[in-house]
Amino acid sequence: MGQVCAAFDPADVTYVTTLDGLPQKSGFARYALVQDCNKNAPFKALICTLQMAGVLIRTRPDVIITTGALPGVIALVLGWMIRRRTIWVDSIANAEEASSSGKLAKRFATLWLSQWESVAQAEGGRYEGSLL
Repeated sequence: MGQVCAAFDPADVTYVTTLDGLPQKSGFARYALVQDCNKNAPFKALICTLQMAGVLIRTRPDVIITTGALPGVIALVLGWMIRRRTIWVDSIANAEEASSSGKLAKRFATLWLSQWESVAQAEGGRYEGSLL
């Protein structure tokens, strides 16, 4: 995570996570917690959407960069709706094909990246190198 965070220095960054304790452990000054959710928990997805909308209203980001599961897709969709630039980094765990969230995110991402060159080529995304 250190490499990614260092790339944003000295930008004004708000980190959003579903993991309570992670921002404090990582020393993030500005962060927000949102409800974790997945496609099998529509009520949690609704809560996450409302919380994420609140974060975007408060922080007014220029760019939204995300990876991960449904909360990340929700952030991209909301960012797309308010015409912000959006960047999706598909999971490092998906070395053979894009994640299901990543496939959905392609519709809303200004830039869609994979950490695997073969996945980026197969999905019409970009490969700019890996983080590990």
